[in-house]
Amino acid sequence: MPTSVNINTLMPLAARWQGRTIGLYGGSFNPAHQGHVHVANEAVKRLKLDMMWLMVSPGNPLKEKQGMAKRKKRKKSLKALIGNHPRMLVTDIEKRLGTRNTYDTLKKLTAAMPKTRFVWIMGADNLATFHHWYKWQSIAQIVPIAIFDRPGYSVTGLSSRFANNMARFRVPYQRLSLVDAPAWSFVTIPRHNGSATEIRDQKGNKWWR
Repeated sequence: MPTSVNINTLMPLAARWQGRTIGLYGGSFNPAHQGHVHVANEAVKRLKLDMMWLMVSPGNPLKEKQGMAKRKKRKKSLKALIGNHPRMLVTDIEKRLGTRNTYDTLKKLTAAMPKTRFVWIMGADNLATFHHWYKWQSIAQIVPIAIFDRPGYSVTGLSSRFANNMARFRVPYQRLSLVDAPAWSFVTIPRHNGSATEIRDQKGNKWWR
């Protein structure tokens, strides 16, 4: 998809969200569950976000395609949980942008919406493997990153390659929406045991087909 088309896609959003702070919570949501909603709610509250965009990915390059439901079905499952929350938006904007990697998505969003402040949101399970992401070090230079604790991932997350390499840029979460990248926070929240893997195991191929 040509860059000009991508920017035109975002022009209405750029005007609407000028001067605001938006959390970007990307994921497969295969399927969405209450654990995702829990993290989104905590992020909105603790980081004082104007809006949370829950971005349903076209497909995670690091995950197997086998067992991955179609994007529309994953988006529908997430919308059903979020409902009409006034500060949350379920979107497949990466599909419209033609991006699959977080780096490319952030580059296009920040270029097209330079007057909007973005914060990347992810769970501690992703922190443990973040160094496998495409241009992960560059991602940290584009937007601040908030990592939310998940059961069983505190130790592996905080001892990860990212955490060690970026230790000097760690800040309290209360400051994260106020500082420029590189900056990151590890946010301890009441834990939720929701697991997409467990849901898929319970439902089998009834979920993803």
